[in-house]
Amino acid sequence: MTNEDVKRNIWRNSISNYIFLFLRLGLGMVVFRLINQSLSEEQFGFWALLWSVFGYGILLDFGFGFTAQKRVAELSVKKEWTQLSGVLSTIFFVYLAVAGILILIGLFGSPYIIRLFAVTPENRPYFTKILMIFFCGMGLAFPMGIFPEILRGQQRISLTNWILIAGYSTSFVLVFCCLHYHWGLAMLFVITLSCSILSDLMCGFFALKHMPMVRIAPAFFSQGMVRDTMKFSIFAYVSTLSTIILTRTDQLVIGSALSVAAVAIYQRGAKVGDMFSNFALQIPETLSPAAAHLHASGDKDFLRRLLIDGTRITVLLATPLYLICACYMDSILRIITGFKQSAPETYWVGEVLLFWAYTTVLTQSVTKRIFMMCGHERRLMWLSISEAGLNLGLSLGLVLYYRNVICVALGSLIATFVFGWFCIWPWAAREANLSGLNLARAVVLPAWIACIPLLALLLIERNLPYFNARENTGYFLVEAAVACAVAFAGLWALALKPVEREKCLIQFSKLFRGNLA
Repeated sequence: MTNEDVKRNIWRNSISNYIFLFLRLGLGMVVFRLINQSLSEEQFGFWALLWSVFGYGILLDFGFGFTAQKRVAELSVKKEWTQLSGVLSTIFFVYLAVAGILILIGLFGSPYIIRLFAVTPENRPYFTKILMIFFCGMGLAFPMGIFPEILRGQQRISLTNWILIAGYSTSFVLVFCCLHYHWGLAMLFVITLSCSILSDLMCGFFALKHMPMVRIAPAFFSQGMVRDTMKFSIFAYVSTLSTIILTRTDQLVIGSALSVAAVAIYQRGAKVGDMFSNFALQIPETLSPAAAHLHASGDKDFLRRLLIDGTRITVLLATPLYLICACYMDSILRIITGFKQSAPETYWVGEVLLFWAYTTVLTQSVTKRIFMMCGHERRLMWLSISEAGLNLGLSLGLVLYYRNVICVALGSLIATFVFGWFCIWPWAAREANLSGLNLARAVVLPAWIACIPLLALLLIERNLPYFNARENTGYFLVEAAVACAVAFAGLWALALKPVEREKCLIQFSKLFRGNLA
């Protein structure tokens, strides 16, 4: 695979990422609003809490999922199919063992786990049943999670996205029916977990079909391969653990320190930051397999350009979106939740977590993905552990002292700001052969200069006496559309280089001609 092939894969995968993202965000907003309005406060809090726990399921892969993606990218370059069969078979059967443990926990441990949360007595039996279904579903889905990682390692992320789009659309239809016909919270979890499993199985079919020389079978399982794989996996695992603490622990802290109902207040505000992160991280997610491929082929100059250009394009897309979301936070929350007025705590949780997500995108999103694939996993692990420890300590200390959900969000923001700007950013600058200030001038300053027209427009819109986008959805949509158009014009005229504008026009022309054909 040539460097041009790598570039084409990055752009094709990024475009498919955004297609999937827009569909998922659109359907996700509808589902979130329906669930928020259909469930009681405690049921909604329990639903949010379990899906935060679902995020912890990635910890049980011991970093093997990320390793599978890396090894597929590296060994495919060298065409070492027998070794790749051993790596993937070993990981798959380790996953099967973990799946058995999860199912046992669900069947026999759910009554004890439910006591850890502040659930009202009348809901405990039903919530225990849901917890059983949840753990058993996680167990069945867990081994299948290797298949999307194989496709990503092949740089076929676009195919993964189309499969996930089919699964997500099916899940949306069934969830809508579940809520409309009142099938219950338990059936809601059965539907979402089942669609996830089927999507992963389809990914497995296409992944292995593309590598006919690779087989996943018990004969290829090797304890020695476990030890060899763990040399990288342990660092990826600890880094993943730290990321989970940064992104998923807040709900558990609130649920145990305050109440399950308080999780609902936090989750509503956190939804805006989640949506922003999903949009802003689509390009960084395509860079990991490309970085592994380039590292295996020894192309350091292209890797350096990948780091700089990947960060620059990511910041260009994230900055105007951050400004629009921050300006229209109250309107977005009203549309997401269906409530005419959000609680002040929900609003400020949304603002704090949105800024936290933006800081993460600027300082860490591209850098960590590339460094993990290029031999820097040990140092990343220690930085991630330190950041997660500071995050957890601040969140716990603040929420226990002030008894307020906003304090948990502040703990996340402070930890990420300190480690992002004072540790990760200088390191990335050194790898790019630049100073920290020059890297900021290259990748951050162009985005903010291009957003000056947008900032002026937002200030005018928010102070117009004739419109009230905070309460009128029509006004909000019109103002947001105008803001997006101004943001696009600013990026096009002030941020993109002439050669980049020319390339974009060529790509859009090809896409348009292809659609006509």
